[in-house]
Amino acid sequence: MTLGNHSIVTQFRLLGLSTDPHIQALLFVLFLKIYLLTLTGNLMMLLVVRADSHLHTPMFFFLSHLSLLDLCLSSVTVPKMLKDLLSETKTISVRGCLAQGFFALITAGTECFLLSAMAYDRYAAICHPLLYGQMMKKQLCVQLVWGSWGLASLNAFINTLLAANLDFCENHTISHYSCEVPSLFPLSCSDVSINLTVLLCSSLMHGFGTLFPIVFSYARIVSTILSISSTKGRSKTFSTCSSHLTAVSFFFGSGFLRYLMPTSGSPLELIFSVQYGVVTPMMNPLIYSLKNKKVKAAVRRTLGKYM
Repeated sequence: MTLGNHSIVTQFRLLGLSTDPHIQALLFVLFLKIYLLTLTGNLMMLLVVRADSHLHTPMFFFLSHLSLLDLCLSSVTVPKMLKDLLSETKTISVRGCLAQGFFALITAGTECFLLSAMAYDRYAAICHPLLYGQMMKKQLCVQLVWGSWGLASLNAFINTLLAANLDFCENHTISHYSCEVPSLFPLSCSDVSINLTVLLCSSLMHGFGTLFPIVFSYARIVSTILSISSTKGRSKTFSTCSSHLTAVSFFFGSGFLRYLMPTSGSPLELIFSVQYGVVTPMMNPLIYSLKNKKVKAAVRRTLGKYM
């Protein structure tokens, strides 16, 4: 079948992280360990939050959903990447590629909104402790989570639908280990100016729309912390939001740079993708469990029940 002078592409070839078989074997072992740690850490966090009544609070409600998102985000790309590291032919169908890009956008986008909601939770807890119960009612927490999924799904649907209407011809090699919507634009023989504009605008609106509440919340939090007279009090208060701030820095830093930089298949681009799509989902449960005494105590209590 032909389209003008072009043959229609039905599948793409992924270049992956390396073409050296020895390096691929090392990368397979590395990313398999990372994926297993991601599954173990996030499943443990989900189990602990659900099983321990001490963690039935808004912050840990959001944290359990963050763990679910990290499981999904990692599972969208890592299993396929592991398979390709052991395969000579690294291919994916056009529909499979679009589906992978769609679910990557949903999970990553939802995580942006959820991290923003978690920043508001920390703002309410630190700046308005007496009103915290009223400000963070269960109904509001549920609405924030569903709203996060809804807005991210809308963003993913629009960008993926536009990408699905592109014609892909001749060049069918993606300089990446997975299918992300920006990686498809250089392969199209259609006009991608609308796609680029929509992706840029939606990324900016999505990114800054979620980053602004985080910046505002932490500006108020810092102001409140500085007003505390004792050094011990300031340190204790800041420790309650240090885990979230670390998670935000990891995810937003690499995610923004990946989606706002030109698609070129450069090593730096791959590093940013691995950072937010593979490493961060593994790091989040470690960050929250190592820095949070309540989580560490809950893990000990939960493990004690089953051992």
